[in-house]
Amino acid sequence: MTVRPPSTIGRASPVETGFDVLGHEVRAEQAASLGHAGRKVETAIAALRGFDGPAEERKALLSAAAWAVHAYFIQRELLGLRNTAQTIRDYGIPGEVLARLGAS
Repeated sequence: MTVRPPSTIGRASPVETGFDVLGHEVRAEQAASLGHAGRKVETAIAALRGFDGPAEERKALLSAAAWAVHAYFIQRELLGLRNTAQTIRDYGIPGEVLARLGAS
């Protein structure tokens, strides 16, 4: 009697061969979501920097920027991107926004 190994041994999995269509779609959605959150950060920080008006309105813009940055950081962490130092530099996130997030 001869014993044959299972026919699946030695075959590449769908992930290895590039036919992981669902995984590709998920990663595309993740990238799109991260890009959308990044654009919100850019818009909120630009509005905060360009504002020259009453303190109460500036407070609202500061709060909106903090929420946008917070959401962006959460989105990054969900994707496994934990280091935020480069992101803070790239977006030029002001210290007052980071302080709202609890950063010291």
